[in-house]
Amino acid sequence: MPQFPSEQLLTFATVLSEGTLDAAAQLLHITPSAVSQRLKALEQSAGQVLLQRSNPARATTAGEVVLRLARQIAQLEADAGRELGLGADAAQLAVPIVVNADSLAVWFLQALARVPGDLNVTFDLHRDDEQHSTSLLRSGTVMAAVTATPEPVQGCRVESLGVMRYRAVAAPGYMERWFPEFPDGLEKSTLNAAPTVDFDRKDTYQWAFVQSWPGDDRAAAPERKGPRHYVPASQDFGDAIRLGLGWGLIPEVQCGPDIADGRLIELAPERPFDVPLYWQRWKTASRVLDVLSDTVREVSAQYLTRPVPSS
Repeated sequence: MPQFPSEQLLTFATVLSEGTLDAAAQLLHITPSAVSQRLKALEQSAGQVLLQRSNPARATTAGEVVLRLARQIAQLEADAGRELGLGADAAQLAVPIVVNADSLAVWFLQALARVPGDLNVTFDLHRDDEQHSTSLLRSGTVMAAVTATPEPVQGCRVESLGVMRYRAVAAPGYMERWFPEFPDGLEKSTLNAAPTVDFDRKDTYQWAFVQSWPGDDRAAAPERKGPRHYVPASQDFGDAIRLGLGWGLIPEVQCGPDIADGRLIELAPERPFDVPLYWQRWKTASRVLDVLSDTVREVSAQYLTRPVPSS
């Protein structure tokens, strides 16, 4: 069993978080040569290349395993310092988390705000689509994730948070131009041909909504046909729809008031689009992760609907 000195693990994790050897050296108050020597010794102990010397630096597949170990050890050391009552002398723990943009905009920051200040933690948020966020857990980049994946990543535990409900909406002027006979005559092929607002190129929700539209599937195009606008920010995404650039799916909590006062028109009130969300975190015993999980559970319950069973 190889032995990995803590200073080598810390250096390795710092290089990956800062992106370069020089930046890591500056943060650690050592020379770039010392950083390089520690990395070389770590790779010799592992018997494998752990770091791609790119800009920014990236972990290899083997390096992802070591990165996860490094961050788990840092987490355990920080927790031990708090339990020993070291107070200000305890190392401040940076907690990396991946969360989807809509959760971040609607409720997740409120959960972070409820974490007690005496835990002495900072949060390093990564934004990614909920369908893809578990890859950052597997790589060791993050300790926890809001994800649409119910299957636990190796070394993680998972629990259901509930369902983020979306509504398909568009601006009144857009509806008059593209769906003049609404509420009659809105077919799958018509919906597919109209301009759409997508968050980014990972966003498949609008297309999934089109595919779920009732009617004769033979009349529907086998692929997306209409023009698409990409707007990769939750508030701006909604604003693009309100301004008439296209139709799209907005979280119910964000678009409900606009639907009520007529600023947005719902394409199919009887067909909400529901996305189950889960919380995945390292299994490692940690008061920080326990407290964070508690606040995530409490706050998400105020905004998400219809909890789904955990796998």
